[in-house]
Amino acid sequence: MSDVSAPEPEALTDEAILARFLRTKNQPTGSQTLGFQMVAVSQAEKMVEVAFDAKAELLLNPMKQIQGGYLCAMLDECMSVACMVASGMTHVAPTLEMKTSFLRPAKPGAIKGIGRVVKWGRSVAFTEGELYDPDGKLLAKATGTAMPTPFKSYKS
Repeated sequence: MSDVSAPEPEALTDEAILARFLRTKNQPTGSQTLGFQMVAVSQAEKMVEVAFDAKAELLLNPMKQIQGGYLCAMLDECMSVACMVASGMTHVAPTLEMKTSFLRPAKPGAIKGIGRVVKWGRSVAFTEGELYDPDGKLLAKATGTAMPTPFKSYKS
């Protein structure tokens, strides 16, 4: 019997994480519906930038604007993925609670999302997210609380 522990897995670079997201063939259907695509990651800043393609035929309310629930889903996606990146792709972080503020109507088409982890703890993570229109105007923002969970435990 040996006291030597197993070697730690090599840390992934930001570029490797971005490449993993871009080449995945198993994107969740919710992400597909929202038109999610990863744009940039920063493990040091615990932040991600994503793009959404908000499709008019799927996401509009009677006023021809993106329905608020879909904007919440986009914000949740940004914040959750930021948690995965902040953990070095070792954890998921199911959302425990989320507060959203809607600042202006969102139109179909391109929406930029930013997600960040404000604080990462053993049992809770605090997150923030913003959505922007193509002109850089802030559409909605959210704060959230999530529960860091190792991928292995989550799959069980």
